[in-house]
Amino acid sequence: MAVSISVVLLLLIIAVIFVRNNAMKISHALVCVLLGFFLASTSMAPTIHQGLAATADIVSSLHP
Repeated sequence: MAVSISVVLLLLIIAVIFVRNNAMKISHALVCVLLGFFLASTSMAPTIHQGLAATADIVSSLHP
């Protein structure tokens, strides 16, 4: 578990650097995809899913 969390943190830092440099290339997109796969296998996945579901519910309940 500690190894996967370390990998997630490393990939998250790399993804933030790539986004801040405004230079999203194929290798950068690959890092972001790997970050997503590693996040999905951590214990944070249910929390992230619940947060996204709650956000989607809030957005869908808005009426312009």
